[in-house]
Amino acid sequence: MRSLKLLFAFLLPLFFLSCQLKPESPNVLFIVVDDLGYNDLGFMGSKFYETPNIDKLAKSGMIFTNAYSTCQVCSPSRASLLTGKFPARHGITDYIGARSGESWRKAKRYTKLLPANYLHHLPFKPITLAEALQEQGYETFFAGKWHLGGEGSFPENHGFKVNRGGYSAGGPYSGGYFSPFNNPKMEDYPDEKGISLSMKLANETSKFIETYKDEKFLAYLAFYAVHAPIQTSSGKWEKYRAKADSMGIQEKGFEMERILPYRLHQDNPVYAGLIEQVDEAVGHVLNTLKKLNLDRKTIIIFTSDNGGVVSGDNYSTNLLPLRGGKGYQWEGGIRVPAFICVPWINLKDKKNNTPVTGADFYPTILDLAGMELKPEEHTDGVSLLPLLEGGTIKERPLYWHYPHYGNQGGEPSSIIREGKWKLIHYWEDGRNELYDLDADIGERHDLSEQKPEIVQKMDKKLEDWLQSVNAEYAEPDPLFSEDSLQIKLDYYKTKLLQRKEKERKKMLDPNWKPNKDWWGSQITRD
Repeated sequence: MRSLKLLFAFLLPLFFLSCQLKPESPNVLFIVVDDLGYNDLGFMGSKFYETPNIDKLAKSGMIFTNAYSTCQVCSPSRASLLTGKFPARHGITDYIGARSGESWRKAKRYTKLLPANYLHHLPFKPITLAEALQEQGYETFFAGKWHLGGEGSFPENHGFKVNRGGYSAGGPYSGGYFSPFNNPKMEDYPDEKGISLSMKLANETSKFIETYKDEKFLAYLAFYAVHAPIQTSSGKWEKYRAKADSMGIQEKGFEMERILPYRLHQDNPVYAGLIEQVDEAVGHVLNTLKKLNLDRKTIIIFTSDNGGVVSGDNYSTNLLPLRGGKGYQWEGGIRVPAFICVPWINLKDKKNNTPVTGADFYPTILDLAGMELKPEEHTDGVSLLPLLEGGTIKERPLYWHYPHYGNQGGEPSSIIREGKWKLIHYWEDGRNELYDLDADIGERHDLSEQKPEIVQKMDKKLEDWLQSVNAEYAEPDPLFSEDSLQIKLDYYKTKLLQRKEKERKKMLDPNWKPNKDWWGSQITRD
């Protein structure tokens, strides 16, 4: 008996040492990938894209299989991540720079409606996530894509002490995905020749972490990738072109959605290489945390700002079984990959199917950091800590409002999801679509005629919510021409579809060469 007591006395301290205690002031690494689709990652089911670093990280945390962005395009959802508010409430309902009102006619889309007006910068009144953490003594850092306003509304104007690369642009238009980047908010260094933009942002993030390793910090890493124009190195293109070949290249690459063609397969070798470069960059930052012994005291959140691009832009990916992609009102446009890693909570290989949104991360971070919540700020977000601890959160309706036409084929619409039901209200003609997402994740079977009582109830709830937030609406265009619209639609179905098929086949040809203006990617290192 005495020997057992001695053994217990010896093992007890070891047991407590093995338990991870919550740090008093945890760090936060918030990773946002631009235009990354729901199943564009290995752990989400892709057999073509390779993301070992992100996959390993995800499996150490809780994966949310019903995670949503708050909009099908970038600026609105990015504003929601920082404010905890849905777009109709914070006022940015389209990507900043999109035309609205009568100026929309200059886009020559010939649509029935003129898109609603919207706010062109992140509003200043709300206390952002960065400002809330800064109030509690956190060092705050931003790297990458901002796209939430121009001069006077940059990251440093909304709570971020350090800004590397964030300004008004929505893509890497100044210099592309390889150095020199010519980004007005980020310095190019001589020893970075050939480095990818994703790794550049990872380096800047690592430098910040090393500088403030003894302080509590928020490192917000918002990749420009995998936004168009997509680019990768010649080595990665060849790797994935060969992989596509080995998996069997399908003859047909595109089909028509309602308006635009959409990609049928995950077989784009340039896009695959770009995703792998993001994965390598994430791995670099994770190695920095581990090297500095910060990995056990850092919360990591990973998500995307909207669905992957199946139509429009570079027609990069396919998200089956989801319908649509970026810009669309269907699940492919708004359902995104998302997970949270909390070192002191055992989340390994855990999945949660509770519907959650990007607005929820703000209060979740506050809760995990032991700070008081700010419900008057993150109005539409709720803390996900109960889910992380094995509990539940109250069921609630989720709302989307997009009174615009997406560049990718999306239509002016508003959405409500409640439980398994999703209702889409279209503003062109007032029709509704109703889907049972538990039985029909691909949204192929509209049940609006079979379930009129559910449609009526959800449509009324959606209408009431839109009124409560003073939502802006698209208006009929008195100059609308049915003939002009039909000419445009016929072009999409014929010439555009044919051109996309040719471009896909060229990119998968062993002799393909990128355009001369591809920012030197043929000579860069992998």
